[in-house]
Amino acid sequence: MRVGFCGLGLMGSLMAAQLARAGHELAVWNRTRSKAEAFVAEHGGRVADSPAGAAEGADAVITMLVDGEQVATALEGIDEPLCIDMSTIGPAAARDLGRRRRFLDAPVSGSTPGARDGTLTIMVGGAADDVEAAMPLFEAMGRLIVHVGPVGQGQAIKVITNAVAAANAAALAQALVVGAAVEVDLDKLVDLLGDTAAASTMVALKGRPMLEHDWTPLFRLDQMLKDVRLCLDGAASAGIDFPAAEAAREVLERGVDRGLGNADFAALLEVVEARTGRRL
Repeated sequence: MRVGFCGLGLMGSLMAAQLARAGHELAVWNRTRSKAEAFVAEHGGRVADSPAGAAEGADAVITMLVDGEQVATALEGIDEPLCIDMSTIGPAAARDLGRRRRFLDAPVSGSTPGARDGTLTIMVGGAADDVEAAMPLFEAMGRLIVHVGPVGQGQAIKVITNAVAAANAAALAQALVVGAAVEVDLDKLVDLLGDTAAASTMVALKGRPMLEHDWTPLFRLDQMLKDVRLCLDGAASAGIDFPAAEAAREVLERGVDRGLGNADFAALLEVVEARTGRRL
């Protein structure tokens, strides 16, 4: 397929590379043009001067940007072809974009390892025939692709899952600090957390980095905060409290205040350490 790909950040560049490897013909746009030029030099395709330029002659346009405002700006004036947003922008923004064009909201889970390996989980909202048309693209980037309902439902599920992930990460950080305080072997604690009823993806992914204070970004803390806020906005609109997500939001906000926004969200451990006065 001919694909216009807009946004070559940490995730987008890896996802676009999977499309190129699968044989799709890419026109890429990025706000920093040098990144697009470097991508084309490595993977082929062409550099577009604008999102509209990337859409020209394409079967589909994919956006992988920071927020709903950036996606709306990129897609302004693009009514055709099929537009697929794989960013995390929240259900309200996705529904607004879907009222104006053929549109799928298809946020992803799996962070940079999943993007690099083509094993992302993709939650797709939109019309069934549009999902079918886009399936060759999704299959190049993802391992599990689920059509979850109409436009907006992919976003709704994505922000809920990230809120749960953030709450789990915050609980893990607190558990490690408690473990340090009662002088247990933290390596064994992480091993056992991962093989008991407390097991979770967060223990598997973030336990060791927390012990080592390794904040190499797989998913940035400020982006996780954005997603948790989007989830809480949706919950508030429905009149529902989400206390665990509210607690995670507070920790993430303190992390941003400490200058950790560009670090991996596992760095929320530093907030817990500062609050307790104890470092692992």
